Amino acid sequence: MSQEELAKEAIKHALKALRKRHLLEEAAHAPAYTALSRPIIFQGSEWKEKAENLELELQQCYRAQSRLSEQLVVEVAESRASKAALEEKEAAFTDLQKELAQTRDECSQLKVDLEEKIKALELVVSENHSLRKQLEEMTVKAKNAEAENKILVDRWMLQKMQDAERLNEANALYEEMIDRLKARGLEKLAQQQVDGVVRQSEGGTMSFVESTIPAACKHKITAHDGGCASIMFEYNSSKLISGGQDRSIKMWDTNTGSLSRTLYGCLGSVLDLSVTHDNRSVIAASSSNNLYVWDANSGRVRHTLTGHIDKVCAVDVSKISSRHIVSAAYDRTIKVWDLHKGYCTSTIVFHSNCNALCFSMDGQTICSGHVDGNLRLWDIHTGKLLSEVAAHSLAITSICLSQNGNVVLTSGRDNLHNLFDMRSLEVCGTLRATGNRVASNWSRSCMSPDDNYVAAGSADGSVYIWSISKAEIVSTLKEHTSPVLCCSWSGLGKPLASADKNGIIYTWA
Repeated sequence: MSQEELAKEAIKHALKALRKRHLLEEAAHAPAYTALSRPIIFQGSEWKEKAENLELELQQCYRAQSRLSEQLVVEVAESRASKAALEEKEAAFTDLQKELAQTRDECSQLKVDLEEKIKALELVVSENHSLRKQLEEMTVKAKNAEAENKILVDRWMLQKMQDAERLNEANALYEEMIDRLKARGLEKLAQQQVDGVVRQSEGGTMSFVESTIPAACKHKITAHDGGCASIMFEYNSSKLISGGQDRSIKMWDTNTGSLSRTLYGCLGSVLDLSVTHDNRSVIAASSSNNLYVWDANSGRVRHTLTGHIDKVCAVDVSKISSRHIVSAAYDRTIKVWDLHKGYCTSTIVFHSNCNALCFSMDGQTICSGHVDGNLRLWDIHTGKLLSEVAAHSLAITSICLSQNGNVVLTSGRDNLHNLFDMRSLEVCGTLRATGNRVASNWSRSCMSPDDNYVAAGSADGSVYIWSISKAEIVSTLKEHTSPVLCCSWSGLGKPLASADKNGIIYTWA
């Protein structure tokens, strides 16, 4: 039964009760009405009081009936509102049931999809295990192949060394014949002797011209991206060779400032350069742990010298032969190489890394400058340390040998440039300047061809030039806008070249 029907039944019962009570009250009041109908003189005060009380009760009953009617109306209204709310809830309940059914269907579909994904994952896992087993098998095969390859390479290298030895024997016989043919030229060679040291390049004797003090910029050359760490002139030539962070070697005509050739093949930044005395080969020390040797005429790489295990920061060619070169790397080794054989002939190991080095004029001694600030001399044949001196309080960054071979110039991070007598390793001069600050561990200074001047770059972009005899600055060149990393003086006496951290080269005349 609905709430509205229940309300109607309740109202009916209430009306019946009221009627019944009204009838009972009329029955109860009947005697009073009868008594009242009698003459008033027969009625006592008691009856009058009862009549008033009954009238009052009747009024109260009417009032109660009115209140009940009002309550009934309110309850009916509330019943209708409750019915409407119930209908809304029933509709919402129906919607929720539909959503629940839809959600159950989706859940079932997701379960089916999950089962399919699990099966696919199990298949992938099984395939992964299979691939891992195959990978392990291939790794074992690769290791075996690598070991076999190493054995084959060792055999090949041994065969190559044997072939090289046979070739060297033939070359030695050939050189011996050439030496016999050149025996008649000993008198001419004696005329070129300076302080007991013979200076000769394979292409001919070196010429010596009085150097001029540079005063003005001749050419500005944008040479390398990322910086230029090394420059040098060819022997008896105004052709400049530069190497930079862009892994290229470039050759420049300093008369015009134009690019002559670019050498490619270096796999790292170029940290130092050297050239043989016949100007036929260019050697570069690289951050790729290797040295590269180019044929200057063809531009092709002749050799890639491997053996260092850290960046190679210095290289030099023997002053009496184009066959032997020496290199230093940050693996605490100095290596001597034979360019004819194409491999290392001896290695010197020392506890302090070497930043710069050079050959002596007779080619029998190696001069090396180290991070601990010491200058050391080594015997090229035995690898023994001949002598050493504390040249600087901080790391040595550059070593340059004079043309007569008697003086070596060292530069250090203590911003000093010292001149040492090669025979006694005694200081014969110290050059300094206010504002001159060495820019890096491989900042290269140089001496003029007539051994009268020293040129060095500074972190402030200036190039300072000292007179060795006066031990004072004779010129300060200011065009660079970044730290100057290296300087080089042409063997013809001019020009002077300098390179900076932005890869810009200036030539000065």
